[in-house]
Amino acid sequence: MEGDMPMESGMDTGDNPMVGGAPMFADRNIIENAVNSADHTTLVAAVQAAGLVETLEGAGPFTVFAPTNAAFDALPDGTVETLLMEENRDMLVGILTSHVVAGNISAAELASMARASSDGFHHFNAVSGAALSAQVRPSGDVYIFDENGNAYLVSVADVNQSNGVIHVVDGVLLPR
Repeated sequence: MEGDMPMESGMDTGDNPMVGGAPMFADRNIIENAVNSADHTTLVAAVQAAGLVETLEGAGPFTVFAPTNAAFDALPDGTVETLLMEENRDMLVGILTSHVVAGNISAAELASMARASSDGFHHFNAVSGAALSAQVRPSGDVYIFDENGNAYLVSVADVNQSNGVIHVVDGVLLPR
């Protein structure tokens, strides 16, 4: 069929989009897929430096808002390098776990909950405890807000994993 992605070694892509030039396989976990995305090398390096690989390979389910390399590049000069230093590991863990939510939440579910709320936002917490919000703009795009009020577009939604779902975001969600 037109538009079908080729299957690689029997792996199931499901209806997943390509991310960072690589197929995302629905029967692989979050880490197994993320390491193949050319757009997420900074995120993968940060997850490794924070010691979160084993957690994100776990059963979950997790919803991960995955910032792109460009999102990390938009941070002030030296921020990523500073965060990757061993002495800043706790701060790095806090930032990364502000991108992870317990459960498997699709973009449609986020949008539905936001539309149903009295203020137009779905308010929820990341595993770090950071307060996040989702909003649907008139364009139909879903945006995720961090605790500082920064809004970032979900540029690729519903990348299904064996242990949850990834939504690619165009910014780094920072806790207060």
